[in-house]
Amino acid sequence: MDVEQKLRELPGWRREGDEIRRTITAPDFPTAIRIVDEIAVRAEELNHHPDIDIRWRELHLALTTHDQGGLTELDFTLAARIDAIAAEYDA
Repeated sequence: MDVEQKLRELPGWRREGDEIRRTITAPDFPTAIRIVDEIAVRAEELNHHPDIDIRWRELHLALTTHDQGGLTELDFTLAARIDAIAAEYDA
């Protein structure tokens, strides 16, 4: 898998070691929580769960496939779904 190519398709994401990361800024705190709720639903559907740190209206997300020891297609699939959710909320 070409991680750098995948990241070019997901411009909000950056690689840090064996993870990809993105910060999303929501319009306000309640919207940030709604975004997290939707991410949780999509993550459950994929059985792949991001690390999420909520700081007021900023969401710091990290994706990796722990049981595979690094990045897999699943990380990039979920990242694209997270991007779509964020876009729905103008975040």
